[in-house]
Amino acid sequence: MTTRIHAPHTTCPSCKEEVYLDELVGGRCPLCGCSLENGEEIDSEFDELIGRSDLTWMVFQYFFFRKLDCLGAQPVQIMHLISRYEEQLASGEAATRDIPFDLEIPMRLSDALRPKRCSVCGKLFVRSGKKHISGLLRSPSQDVRYLCPACSRTSGTQE
Repeated sequence: MTTRIHAPHTTCPSCKEEVYLDELVGGRCPLCGCSLENGEEIDSEFDELIGRSDLTWMVFQYFFFRKLDCLGAQPVQIMHLISRYEEQLASGEAATRDIPFDLEIPMRLSDALRPKRCSVCGKLFVRSGKKHISGLLRSPSQDVRYLCPACSRTSGTQE
């Protein structure tokens, strides 16, 4: 078996994978189909696609996603919240009112070991249950509340 160390190769500008020149299919990358002659055109098209307003929106999404992800919220819930905000922003509703959110997050070890009071029925519980964070999208603070196992079963069927 021969090694291909000295075989002529290049890096595809689209998929960023190393491609050997003898593997090209009609002058195109076999992995993504990108033409290897116009790598600069792809970058300029990408730059034109992202405007300044899109860049600030992407930065907002990144930091908001990262903040809620660090708390333990599920990525699908976070993306649903961001898309709901984007829809209201596009329709003009988001400028007039703030958007409430309520996300279920996993309990940490310290939360699981200490007694908690259910925010619905007021019962003390130690095992099971759910932890929720809620708040307004524009507000930096969030409320943390706990649901006992009985209330979390009934609230899960309503959502």
